[in-house]
Amino acid sequence: MQAERVELDINGKTFFIESGLLAKQAAGSVVVGFEETIILAAVAAEEKAREGLDFFPLTVDYRDRTSAAGRIPGGFLKREARPSDRETLTSRIVDRSIRPMFEKGFLNETQVIINPLSFDYEHETSPLALTGASAALSVSHLPFHQPVSAVRVGRIDGEFIVNPTIQQIPESDINILCAGTEDSLNMVEGSGKEMSEDDLVAALEFAHGWIKQICAIQTELKQKLGKKKIEVPEGPDRSVEIAAISEKMGSRLRDAILTSGKKERGDAIKEVRNAIIAEIIGDEPEDGVEAIYKEAFDTVRKGLIREMILSDGLRADSRKTDEIRQIDIGVDALPRTHGSTVFTRGETQALVTTTLGTGQDELMEDFLEGRQPRRFMLHYNFPAFCVGEVKRMMGPGRREIGHGTLAQNAIEPVLPTAEDFPYTIRIVSEILESNGSSSMASVCGASLSLMDAGVPISGAVAGIAMGLVQDGDRTAILSDILGLEDAVGDMDFKVAGTRKGITAVQMDIKVKGLPVELMQRALEQAKQGRFHILDKMAEALAEPRTELNKNAPRIHTLQINPDKIRDIIGPGGKVIRGITADTGCQIDVNDEGIVKIASTNGEQLKAALDIINAITQEAVIGKIYVGSVKKIVDFGAFVEIFPGTDGLCHISEMAPHRVERMEDEADIGDEMLVKVIDIDRSGKIRLSRKEAMRGEGDDAGGDAGSRRPPRRPEGARGSRDGNGGRGDDGGRAPRGGGGRGDRGGRR
Repeated sequence: MQAERVELDINGKTFFIESGLLAKQAAGSVVVGFEETIILAAVAAEEKAREGLDFFPLTVDYRDRTSAAGRIPGGFLKREARPSDRETLTSRIVDRSIRPMFEKGFLNETQVIINPLSFDYEHETSPLALTGASAALSVSHLPFHQPVSAVRVGRIDGEFIVNPTIQQIPESDINILCAGTEDSLNMVEGSGKEMSEDDLVAALEFAHGWIKQICAIQTELKQKLGKKKIEVPEGPDRSVEIAAISEKMGSRLRDAILTSGKKERGDAIKEVRNAIIAEIIGDEPEDGVEAIYKEAFDTVRKGLIREMILSDGLRADSRKTDEIRQIDIGVDALPRTHGSTVFTRGETQALVTTTLGTGQDELMEDFLEGRQPRRFMLHYNFPAFCVGEVKRMMGPGRREIGHGTLAQNAIEPVLPTAEDFPYTIRIVSEILESNGSSSMASVCGASLSLMDAGVPISGAVAGIAMGLVQDGDRTAILSDILGLEDAVGDMDFKVAGTRKGITAVQMDIKVKGLPVELMQRALEQAKQGRFHILDKMAEALAEPRTELNKNAPRIHTLQINPDKIRDIIGPGGKVIRGITADTGCQIDVNDEGIVKIASTNGEQLKAALDIINAITQEAVIGKIYVGSVKKIVDFGAFVEIFPGTDGLCHISEMAPHRVERMEDEADIGDEMLVKVIDIDRSGKIRLSRKEAMRGEGDDAGGDAGSRRPPRRPEGARGSRDGNGGRGDDGGRAPRGGGGRGDRGGRR
């Protein structure tokens, strides 16, 4: 097959799709690139449909390859292992975007595999992965007829940017990945810094303009070398069975659908189904007949629920289309957590906890571009019992990772900065009941648990899931959808935000696309629902508590001279381990000299702070200290003003009067007030007793003024040269060093 390439200029950068050179035994394969970031997408499918399936068995696997970035993976194995959260999320986004575009009735097992080939540290791979999957399917023989393309939209200084660089994304107040066809959008996922509904709509329209152009070059590539599409056999005609069920059901099914309670409703519908089928097929049906009628009944049930919504505005739980279920909230729900909330909306319940930690608790993530720390994590768990099922307990799946990330994106814009709140924050949402939008319950619960912990967030965040039922010109937008409405509806549009604006969105649809105008209507209705939920949340807890929870660690932050870092660490970490053992505190020191001391005990924290201050404090010109005479020479005295640091008090500075002999004024071990009058470039300190006696200068109070500051821990280090003594030039000597020369300075 001849290699073909199509290109598009995107703001002076080359976007291209190429096929025909690589992975030619796959059903379809393409290489997609944006500048020097390049991915390979390949698709394969079984020749025949798997029997007994009632769903499309599609698998999407995106895997990073660190070789694309010129890196070797971390860990002992030095190769890629289990998928990271980002790889899982990328796979999930691709799946959600391409799945609705396959021809209905196609049930052949299909797999799409996507790998980066080259990564330039500027342009991310997610939009390329989604576009590549579509292009590979478009040129294949599989029944994927309409290409889908993706772009990421950012906004800096009020200007929208298509596919912003990795360096631009942190500067952007909007970060949204959009996918769609030439006609409409079919997937939205992203976050923003409290953006308005109008801003989001403008971003979607901007994205769709570029999506149309990328879809056009996909179509061009398909025309050049696309394979003939296979025909999907029509499914069996169930019109006879559907008519028989419709004739028998009367009002029974409608009444069952309107039964209160998820379990009760499900039981009532099953009872009606079994009764109707028994009336039709009798007691001794032929093999397979019952299954056929169950399939037909599901079609009738789905159609009736949709018709009730469209014609009567009547939902399964008798709510109006814009009505929110009852909300119950309990804060400070658990005695030993740092923050906790039980958030219940209808039959969806989330127990959400907040835990505060130190820098040692940060998550280190390994990306294509390298390792990056994360100080905020939100983890979502969905045990089988929350929907009354029994399943094997395993690690988090794509649902858990996806819902957790959505909630995390919703909360992150309102968190305080690390400078203002130097804690690592972990939120865990345990779903205890589920009947619609547990991810949005997690958002509400996370916001409340943070406030309960005393985290100074800038505003409460609430989330709501919107649904859609559409039939021709008839459309109904549903607020706070049930699981049943999610299953039979056409859209799941989740919107989270504060009173100021939207912080996160996610949209999945089962139809081939939606116009932006319809999304705008859904956003306005979602805003009303979000404000209603925020009002209910404010009744439980209106703002963050003024003090941290008593169980949370207290963190004291101080800035030290980076040259002093080695003194705190000590040889082989001996000093810092000693402080930790003696005080029970956690201590973090970074390369900039920022020290964080954490403890739940105030006395222990003060003890550690005193020790570190004693190790790292430096002399200040003009400050008065209580010093101890360590050595007397003819021309003055060497006075230790705090552990490890001394200076020379010249004989002329010993007293207001003329001093003939040093022995007349001081002995070794005497304590005296001295004032720092100079520190030269080499660090030598000049002291004056007579200035201190006059009382001019800063008090000797605080850490410097104590007569016996905390003892230096064993192993504290001094100067970088590591030698034992100080030469006659009075240079800096190591802490705890040996003999001293005849001239003063700082040791």
